[in-house]
Amino acid sequence: MKNLSDMMKKAQEMQEKMGEMQNSLDKATVEGTAGAGMVTITLTGKGDMKNIKIDDSLFSSEDREVLEDLIVAAHTSAKAKAADMAQSQMSDLTGGIQLPPGFKMPF
Repeated sequence: MKNLSDMMKKAQEMQEKMGEMQNSLDKATVEGTAGAGMVTITLTGKGDMKNIKIDDSLFSSEDREVLEDLIVAAHTSAKAKAADMAQSQMSDLTGGIQLPPGFKMPF
């Protein structure tokens, strides 16, 4: 019975740490850039877009498709950084234990 009690206690501790990690990811930010820094997107650690910065020089351009492509590229860059940050924190939380393939945490 003691082993079951210990397992339940550890599961509860893990759940609390997961909650703390979720809060940490929501407060953390990452930036992705494209076009040599002409477009910058800021995301939370969970991947929610918080801000976008577009260099003034792009507004004088009549090539709308270039600007749209740069925004998508910057968002992709920031999203990848957010996923890496979440994976790193999850690895720290699980003590380096590998999760099963396809098991994505926290989102």
